[in-house]
Amino acid sequence: MRVLLTGSAGFIGSAVERALVHRGDEVVRVDLMIEAAHGAGEAPPGTHVLDVRDAGSWVDLLRGVDVVCHQAALVGLGARVADLPSYASHNDLATATLMAAMHEAGVDRLVLASSMVVYGEGRYACSTHGPQLPGARRPEDLDAGHFDNPCPVCAEPLTWILVDEDAHLDPRSVYAASKVAQEHYAAAWARQTGGSVVALRYHNVYGPGMPRDTPYSGVAAMFRSAVERGEAPRVFEDGAQMRDFVHVDDVGRANLHAMTAVQEAHPGRLAAYNVCSGIPVSIGEVAEAVAGAGPTPVVTGEYRLGDVRHIVASPQRAERWLGFRAQIGPEEGLARFRTDRLRA
Repeated sequence: MRVLLTGSAGFIGSAVERALVHRGDEVVRVDLMIEAAHGAGEAPPGTHVLDVRDAGSWVDLLRGVDVVCHQAALVGLGARVADLPSYASHNDLATATLMAAMHEAGVDRLVLASSMVVYGEGRYACSTHGPQLPGARRPEDLDAGHFDNPCPVCAEPLTWILVDEDAHLDPRSVYAASKVAQEHYAAAWARQTGGSVVALRYHNVYGPGMPRDTPYSGVAAMFRSAVERGEAPRVFEDGAQMRDFVHVDDVGRANLHAMTAVQEAHPGRLAAYNVCSGIPVSIGEVAEAVAGAGPTPVVTGEYRLGDVRHIVASPQRAERWLGFRAQIGPEEGLARFRTDRLRA
């Protein structure tokens, strides 16, 4: 299979590239090498240093490609209003431009890197009033240390339940809004062109090559960096936030499954899948696992308004329709992560 891979030099893109090469596929590598993601590092050999927003100028690279695997994106919350144009440009304009160039080149299969952030808050239930959809948490409640989402009917704390791909989309940050827009543009492109799209909604990805001390660093890398400085990892809220942490090698494998599935998919459709370990873990537990025998994590009570309380994914649809199931659980993976090499 000939695959054009955007963001090929990034943390996840590199894992996808390794998986493709191992399978024997031909990879056309594209990465803009923006400093926020790569520092001052040089592009790996064979990488086309190109801007996806200008894909019309390099449409020839797409000719003869079987599948485009689109990993390039600006990540992070996008906490400032001033960040809006950058996210809209790098994520949404770039995706739309890429798909227009794909159509011109006759490529009609796309694997799109999406994210759990499209869901906003996860799914919840009240023991008395059943399933509930909480609104945004109020700053005054967070300031008082009341982190759990209350039931809108009785105000008792809600209990998290697994999020499947049919969950309501409710982006709560600039980055999240851009990922929802990417999915919507891709779905419209599929309907208009008869193409097929598989959108992979990554949960918390970690592993070797994870960038340190940049906007692209995940919370696991931030904990690692603190331990390496001899400092205690700082855990926001009360540390009880539940997440799903999926190893980057499993994410690479998920993309292989998606590239096979999209070749056989019904034309004119986008299909979305959670990419997760299927094993819930709290942020406090992640900090303890990464710290190991190092400084004991400190629960600070601090918070970020763009964060959600709990989001834990169901792996069932990806297992059934993609044939993907994570092989590395968080207990094994996070213990290994203590000594993994991070990207400078």
